[in-house]
Amino acid sequence: MDAVTDALDPVVDQAVDPALDPAPMREQYHTPQLSERDLAAEPMEQFARWFKDAAGSAEIHEPNAMVVSTATPDGRPSSRTVLLKHYDERGFVFYTNYDSRKGGELAANPYAALLFPWHPIARQVIVTGSVARVGRDETAAYFRTRPHGSQLSAWASEQSSVIASRAELLSRYEELAARHTDDEQVPVPPHWGGYLVTPEAVEFWQGHENRLHDRLRYVCEAGSWRVERLSP
Repeated sequence: MDAVTDALDPVVDQAVDPALDPAPMREQYHTPQLSERDLAAEPMEQFARWFKDAAGSAEIHEPNAMVVSTATPDGRPSSRTVLLKHYDERGFVFYTNYDSRKGGELAANPYAALLFPWHPIARQVIVTGSVARVGRDETAAYFRTRPHGSQLSAWASEQSSVIASRAELLSRYEELAARHTDDEQVPVPPHWGGYLVTPEAVEFWQGHENRLHDRLRYVCEAGSWRVERLSP
């Protein structure tokens, strides 16, 4: 019994490298105050302003990288990083395999959260809203802009499914590459396409020293937007 108890006891004698201890890791943000009068009338216009700033920052490698969070009908969440591919007055568009985990969760529970983590400029944008597939014409138009290799990978990868090895994935890709040469048009996979996230709330977060951050959130009510300030 003692041996079992010892095995269950937490390990407390392993020294933690001070340089790798996450507890003291923190940044002091020094940015101008974000006030309500600074905001655009609608969140997509405000997003466009901040996206321009993020895209112009040499410190942000992929400004269109966003964390997409979905959930099962019983509330079990999952997250992954996806690239934003379009935004306009409707909302935010990304593309993926409809048979992936996120695709299955969105089919059963068509709501998502998006997070743009622009930490080098002390900003985040957090979006919550409903999700629907975009039309096949819109999907096809975007698919044609993808590099040839990315078009092939949309066919080769059964996203989120278990595979035996990387060699299996590469074998599928090489077979497709032999079938569709660089000068040949690759058809759009029927299981692949775009999603439009229509925002119901959009939060603009700007970091400040002493964790007294600005958090201004647009909330849609009866077709119009109001702004509320959240405590950090």
